[in-house]
Amino acid sequence: MNLPFKKQQGLTFISLLLILGLIGFFVLLAFKIIPIYLDHSKVSKALAAVKAMPGIESKSESEIRSALGKQFEMNYVYDVNQKDVKVLKHGTYLKVTIEYEVAKKLVGNLSALAEFNDVIEVGQE
Repeated sequence: MNLPFKKQQGLTFISLLLILGLIGFFVLLAFKIIPIYLDHSKVSKALAAVKAMPGIESKSESEIRSALGKQFEMNYVYDVNQKDVKVLKHGTYLKVTIEYEVAKKLVGNLSALAEFNDVIEVGQE
């Protein structure tokens, strides 16, 4: 009486290590990338707060930069420099652009790069 061989089921130790390694890599990636986007939301909120200021169209460029700087200090934003902020005033039209990038080291020579470009416009040209 010949019984058919039972098929082997389950994972080998090596495949289990590969799956755990992939899961670990994506968890590490999430722990590095999520704070970048949380900080970016603080930058967006700071821009919205400056846009909501009364009479922002009549303020000078230095006053606008100062207001943004205060918002960044209050929200602990360290990724944005003054050179990343561009203020364009033309009459009652105001355009504030913040363009910056954040690079975080993951492992060894592997890094994650995120580029952001936020713009607010107030008034009419």
